[in-house]
This record gives sequence, C-alpha cells and structure tokens, in this order.
Amino acid sequence: MKQNKYDDNAFFRKYSQMDRSVKGLEGAGEWKTLERLLPDFREKDVLDLGCGFGWHCRYAAEHGAASVLGVDISSKMIAKARSMGNEGIIEYRCMPMEDIQLPEASFDIAISSLAFHYTPDFNEICRNVFRWLKPEGVFVFSVEHPVFTAQGTQDWQRDESGKIMHWPVDRYFTEGPRQALFLGEEVTKYHRTLTSYLGALAANGFEVTALVEPQPPQELLESVPGMQDELRRPMMLIISARKK
Repeated sequence: MKQNKYDDNAFFRKYSQMDRSVKGLEGAGEWKTLERLLPDFREKDVLDLGCGFGWHCRYAAEHGAASVLGVDISSKMIAKARSMGNEGIIEYRCMPMEDIQLPEASFDIAISSLAFHYTPDFNEICRNVFRWLKPEGVFVFSVEHPVFTAQGTQDWQRDESGKIMHWPVDRYFTEGPRQALFLGEEVTKYHRTLTSYLGALAANGFEVTALVEPQPPQELLESVPGMQDELRRPMMLIISARKK
C-alpha cells in the first residue's frame, strides 16, 4: 500500500495546525517564489498532483482556469479541500498520484507542491505528466531539496547545549527511502539527487525553463523565531518545465 500518513488522525491534526494549513498560500515560505513561476491560468485546464487542502487548485480557479483537477491519496485532505469551495470549477479525486489514469493531452498546466519526495519513482511521474499535457504544456512543482533529504533525519546537528552547529549531508548519491521525523511522526521520504530530478525531466521530453532554491521572504525572517537559520541550507527546490 502506498504511504498515506495524512489520514492518520494524530498526524493530520498536527498538520492542520501548521501555518501553511491555517493561513494557506501566504503561510508557505516558498509561495511567493513559486507564484512567480506559475503561468497564466486563464482558460487553461489544470492538474494538481498531491493537492492537499486544495490551496493551489483554488488559486488556479480564482485566476481564470477553465477546469482544475486535484488529486490526493488522503481522504482527509480531499474532504477538507472540498469543504473550502469552488466545486463548480474544481474536481477532486482521492487516489494515489501514481495510479491515476487520465486522457492524453488533456491539460495545459500541471502543478505539484511538496509531494514528489513521497513517491519512489519520479521518472514515472514525469512520463505520465508529459503524456497528460498538451503540446507546450507547463509543469511546475516544488520538492524538498536534495540537500535537505540526503541525510535522512532532517534535523540540525547540535552541540551539547542544544545550539545549532550545522546541517548534516550524508549518503547524497545513495538514492532511495529515508526515514524522517515530520511533526513528531516517522514518515518515509525518497531522496534523489538534483541530477536525477533534471535528468528525469529531460529524458521524458521536458525543457527546464527555471530552477529556483527559494529563500524565506523578509517578513518571515523578521517575524518568525529561528527563521534566520533557514538561510544556512536550502530546504526546497522549485522547477518549471515545458513539454517540448
């Protein structure tokens, strides 16, 4: 069975209390960077893989999309997304992104936010998205940065007093599953190198148009305790690509 941690009651409760869950896109530190890479949604058919609470689906709908399909493995995520409106434009499907079957050339834009590091086969994702996109279709997604996922524990190395010393990077070129603590719960994430992300896109017919390692916006650096430490290592990677 594919991992579905978000339907665990305790985990979902903790996730629902995060800033990005309560405040939406404005509570996500990478949002302003991602927004700049998004194409014009007007009259476009949009696919969101790992849609979660549907924040990006609603953004696309509010910016003129003709249709939006949001896919997520978590029934709790989908239920929350449906409760937040725009049902006339948005369709939600509760199923693993790896299993969904869609018509060829049926979408202008495919997006995904922080979901692909939960799936073991990014090459398959690229192959499917390429098939589902129309010619010149746009694929924009964010993932946890390979520097962030490499060592596995996803925590700072600290001294005896608890002060941060550095961020450990280990087994970088050994791709595969990592057991990480997220919200105090153990989850399985899949580490892959930057080469593998870009290589899978190229091998499946995409042209990369932008690659960004987002930094926290100034307002979060000034207002959120500990946010300055986020400048010491990259946490996320955002890539925009085009179907050739």
